[in-house]
Amino acid sequence: MVLKILLLVVYFAVMIGIGFYCRKNATDVNGFVLGGRSVGPWLTAFAYGTSYFSAVVFVGYAGQFGWKYGIAATWAGIGNAIIGSLLAWVILGRRTRIMTQHLDSATMPQFFGQRFGSPALKIAASVIIFIFLIPYTASLYNGLSRLFGMAFNIDYSVCIVIMAILTGIYVIAGGYMATAINDFIQGIIMLFGIVTIIAAVLMSKGGFIEALNGLGQITDETVSTTPGIFASFFGPDPLNLLFVVILTSLGTWGLPQMVQKFYAIKNEGAIQKGTIISTIFALVVAGGCYFLGGFGRLFSDQIDIAANGFDSVIPTMLSNLPAGLIALVVILVLSASMSTLSSLVIASASTLTIDFVKGNIVKKMSDKAQLLMIRIFVVIFIAISAVIALVQYKSSVTFIAQLMGVSWGALAGAFLAPFLYALYWKKTTKLACWVSFVFSTVVMILNMIIRSSFPTIMQSPINAGAICMLAGLVIVPIVSLFTPKPDKQLVDNAFACYEKKTEVEQKTALGN
Repeated sequence: MVLKILLLVVYFAVMIGIGFYCRKNATDVNGFVLGGRSVGPWLTAFAYGTSYFSAVVFVGYAGQFGWKYGIAATWAGIGNAIIGSLLAWVILGRRTRIMTQHLDSATMPQFFGQRFGSPALKIAASVIIFIFLIPYTASLYNGLSRLFGMAFNIDYSVCIVIMAILTGIYVIAGGYMATAINDFIQGIIMLFGIVTIIAAVLMSKGGFIEALNGLGQITDETVSTTPGIFASFFGPDPLNLLFVVILTSLGTWGLPQMVQKFYAIKNEGAIQKGTIISTIFALVVAGGCYFLGGFGRLFSDQIDIAANGFDSVIPTMLSNLPAGLIALVVILVLSASMSTLSSLVIASASTLTIDFVKGNIVKKMSDKAQLLMIRIFVVIFIAISAVIALVQYKSSVTFIAQLMGVSWGALAGAFLAPFLYALYWKKTTKLACWVSFVFSTVVMILNMIIRSSFPTIMQSPINAGAICMLAGLVIVPIVSLFTPKPDKQLVDNAFACYEKKTEVEQKTALGN
């Protein structure tokens, strides 16, 4: 217990110290929200990865999908690396950085407002972000509480208060740069921790081959009658596994807290290096989490899914590890959760201030006033999400994966297609964006309220969210083709940034 507490104290001290160290980079809105658009490849890549993977993945998704699909759940981690990281950087990274700077937009709603010349679109996007980031944030606290309860046997409310206060301190003090540096440290902890924990858990079951053989002997006739199904390549339910891969991988393309990382990239070299670093990080962390969860049924004699839910799978798997490794697990999941939480609160607070309050409630707002308002909203957002997390826990509303599924489905379903087409296609219309916004948010809200009325395949919020994303990719071009064309001057101005001439060294591009 002394070792666990000591490690936590050191960890918290470093996080807060970095927050105050980065105060000099958070003296204006651009510095606080985007780090002055001067963040290098390592910090950007780790900020992207640590914002991507949190306690939701490690405790919620890894436990649930590892139990349902066995070792095949690893496909979700591979999809996260290839689609959610590699392709996201390649397809979105450069164009996002160029056009958002050209349009002078610091947030996703501001981008929509500038790109389509629509203040109403900007306000709608900011409201959607604020509403649907809250359940995702609440799910971060939930996942963390499971492991804190296992390691320290302390009340859930204490976990929430500690995490909320400490995250708030370093975000308010240092803004995005403090978050990015902390994310780098947290990312290293996550990389080292997941590899060590996987090795320890597998060794407790006789090693990888022995554990895989044991998994192959487990049967569950309520899932499948095929022998060895949980140790197979695609598992017992490939279709639903595909929806998991789509939601958790393609979803990052439309999440404001993820896309905003591309706004802050320093230069071309940072994009190229960041793509590689981010992909490797996702492969190790996400692939490792789902791979570990795939062996959850080896501990079925200690797990009661009916009583404790899927969120108890991973904590149970880790509960018999040595004290030092349990301390590492706690720091790992705390790192993952705090990095994601800091990213969410900056995205939400900056969006509300820049896109909702400024110009609508307060007509003229100085940079200093905006910065103060963002910091106030950081406190408010953390407080609201903490309260919701407590209410959710005490009333047992739902579990982690459902909360994240609703949040990701609504946000990525609403924004992915409009954002992607806005970067690449001049014919994208404002009305197409509205249809995408309304379609996904309405579907996900109805999925929460009248889930049983949905078709069987969409009764899972994860499947519903994945379908919303894919539907948006079809809805936006179809609606754009049948609605009035956007203003030519507005579009040409937005795309002019891509035609701007720039000189580079010959090692980057050959001359004539």
